[in-house]
Amino acid sequence: MSDELLLRYSRQILMPDIGTEGQERLAAAHAVVMGLGGLGSPVSAYLAAAGIGHLTLVDFDRVDLSNLQRQILHGQHDIGRLKVESAADSLRRLNPGCRLSTVARRLDLAELGALCAEADVILDGTDNFASRALINHAAVNAGVPLVSGAVIRFEGQVATFDFRDPSSACYHCLYGDGEELGETCGESGVLASLPGVIGSLQATEALKLLLGLPTLAGKLLLVDGLAMSFRTLSLSRDPACRVCGPAAPAAGT
Repeated sequence: MSDELLLRYSRQILMPDIGTEGQERLAAAHAVVMGLGGLGSPVSAYLAAAGIGHLTLVDFDRVDLSNLQRQILHGQHDIGRLKVESAADSLRRLNPGCRLSTVARRLDLAELGALCAEADVILDGTDNFASRALINHAAVNAGVPLVSGAVIRFEGQVATFDFRDPSSACYHCLYGDGEELGETCGESGVLASLPGVIGSLQATEALKLLLGLPTLAGKLLLVDGLAMSFRTLSLSRDPACRVCGPAAPAAGT
C-alpha cells in the first residue's frame, strides 16, 4: 500500500479491527449498489470513501428536480441525466481510486444473478417491493450477502441477510409477497435526512461484512426518526419460504 493510500485511509487503519490487512480486503472487494437515490447516494459515497475497490452502480432512472431534496449525489445541473452517470461523476471526485461500473437498465433475474455472483456484497437502495423481491431472489441464488434498507416519512429499517450461512432468513421470509407494502416515499413522503441515516447504516453493515466483523444478520433494525428511537427484532428463516426454503426452485429455474 502506497504512502498516499496509507494517509488517505489512516483513520481506518489505526483501528485494531481493520489495520492494513482489513484495508486491503476492502480494496479487493466488489460491492453492487442497486438504486442511486436517497439510500444509494450515501451508501455508495461512504463505500467509495472507505476504500472499496470496485463499485457497480445500477439504476435505469434519470435525475428529477424532486429527487434533490434527499439524493445527495445529484445536483441541479444533473437534472435529466442518468443517475448512474451523475453518481459516478460525484464518486470519482470523492475517490478517484475507486473503480466504477454502471448499469443503466432494468435487469431480469438471470442478469441480476450473474451480477450478484461477481460481487462480495449487494446493497439494496430501491424504493419498491417488486425490485427488492427480485434483488433478494438473485442474492439468495448467488449466495452473496444482501444489505437491505427502506425509508418512508420519519421511519426506516435495515436488515442484513448473509446467505453464506445456510440458516439465514431472506427478505421474502420477512415480508412474503408484500401485500401490505404498497406505500412508497413518492406517495407518502420522507424527511430529507432520513435516507442519509439509513444509507449510512447500510454502508456500515457492508463494511463490517467485508471485514469479517459482527453484523445485523438475523435481526431487523427499526429506526423512528421522530421519536429518535432504535429497536432491533430477531429474524428467523421461514422453512416454507419459496425463495430460500428447502422447497424453493433451484437457481436459474
